[in-house]
Amino acid sequence: MAEHLASGGAGSGRGRPPQAELRRAISAAYYAMFHALAACCADMLVGTSRTNRSQQAWRQTYRSLEHGYAKNQCANQGMMAQFPLAIRKFAELFIYMQRRRHVADYDPDPIQEYAFTRDKVLQFVEEVSRTISDFQDVNAGNRRAFSVFVLLRFRRD
Repeated sequence: MAEHLASGGAGSGRGRPPQAELRRAISAAYYAMFHALAACCADMLVGTSRTNRSQQAWRQTYRSLEHGYAKNQCANQGMMAQFPLAIRKFAELFIYMQRRRHVADYDPDPIQEYAFTRDKVLQFVEEVSRTISDFQDVNAGNRRAFSVFVLLRFRRD
């Protein structure tokens, strides 16, 4: 969907896509990352097989991922250094795309650095797609540890 919007697929197909479509493409790209992470958390903590898991527990785990907490955990460089490169790249892009989504969704007149062009948005969409794929190729043990890290709060007792 994000690529379709960024390329102007929802419009006339001629000229530049409207800013609204580029903004929706940025938002969709971020949410692709968020939902990939939420699904990873649920799969890693509850299970991937629908027949061998509680669907209610899977859904609760999926919906427990919080945007702000996940972003803050992804920014924790000390902990992130312990994860493989593909997870670190996912975390970096997650933070970056969350910022871009906030601009796309809430800033009616972004500064030039955050202006959206078709080429820039298509680049973001392709990078998100590649990063999600690389993240999903990481072994289950590392994805499980990352899921716990972004989902559960630390207790300091």
